[in-house]
Amino acid sequence: MVRPVVTGVGVLSAAGYGLAALTEATTHGKAAFGPVTRFDVGARRTTRAALLPATAAPGGTLAPVAALAPVGSAPPDGPTPPDGTASARAVRSAEAALDAIDQACRQAGLTAAEGATLPVLLALHSDEHTRATADAVAAGVRAGWGAPGVTRVYTGACVAASTAVADAAALVAAGRHERALVAAVHLVGPGVFAVFDAGRALARDGELRPFSAGRTGTLLGDAAAAVLVEAAPAAERRAAPVLARLAGWGRAGDAHHVCRPEPDGTGAARAIEAALGRAGVDPAEVGYVNANGTGSTLADLAEARALRRVFGRHTGELPVSSSKSVHGHALEASALLELAVTIGALGTGLLPVNAGWLGPDPDVDLDLVLDGPRAARPRYALSLNSAFGGANTALLLAPG
Repeated sequence: MVRPVVTGVGVLSAAGYGLAALTEATTHGKAAFGPVTRFDVGARRTTRAALLPATAAPGGTLAPVAALAPVGSAPPDGPTPPDGTASARAVRSAEAALDAIDQACRQAGLTAAEGATLPVLLALHSDEHTRATADAVAAGVRAGWGAPGVTRVYTGACVAASTAVADAAALVAAGRHERALVAAVHLVGPGVFAVFDAGRALARDGELRPFSAGRTGTLLGDAAAAVLVEAAPAAERRAAPVLARLAGWGRAGDAHHVCRPEPDGTGAARAIEAALGRAGVDPAEVGYVNANGTGSTLADLAEARALRRVFGRHTGELPVSSSKSVHGHALEASALLELAVTIGALGTGLLPVNAGWLGPDPDVDLDLVLDGPRAARPRYALSLNSAFGGANTALLLAPG
């Protein structure tokens, strides 16, 4: 088996442009939530989300991509109107995804020749503009990096991007490809926002408070992210930067309920155990968990039980935080954004803060990173995600 490593990371988030901005915000618990102005939320119970700032790229706004012409004309400047077309939303999503892809590929020092056979795995929300977004991203990677197009589209809810990362790692580890690109994008739109609000899934007080007493739900967030997963020998030959090593990955389903987690966290626990087993790592060697932590009363409790199930007595000394408390829940893009956060933490030696904390929930009982960043150099870190339908993923990272 070939060791897969990450050689490039690209990010657009509510924290700003690039991995450095995201790392700074999550390290210090600087929550990026604010009023939603992109569409009308006057009839909603919750009116806040973590949206891309107007200065989401070095030039001020996302640069138009010429390859997007087949999708439709570029939308006008400013927020998408409530009745914005699927074509306009596809353009914006594709531009964000391609910007993140460009960051990752440039950081990895990828050439067009190396991109000629590059599999591109893309995680998107399944709606009326999924196909248009995927087509636009395909056109962009062909034009910019010589890649054949988008190899596979993942729409598996909140584990879509982590499932794609696991597949990319498996392709590289098995020697089928020297490298694979994973990208994901989700920009908060009126339809999804309305559904989450109607289902009372959004935090009533406008703050996302993972694992905290008084938590009332999640908050949505924008994100576009990309990572280049590469075989370690190929990265070494190119003298590419190794940002982290993908030591293990695991997936499991509990099929308990369409939207509620299995209360004892057995599905999430099996995913963690699979990742550790694949890497040959003992639970006591894990030194940080970037938890799924959505701020949901039931989901957070089930995840805490899953951690105690796997880590036993080690749970009391295992630092845990959920970076969603800063950048929000970006649905299909969340897992890739949180993988980037975890890579950033391994690079800086500072563990992200679990923001929004009000007080302990005695049923959770985790070693949460509170008040400020915690200095640590973990040998291994986990990034966990769960989705509606009982899907669970675990990605195990080691420093590069």
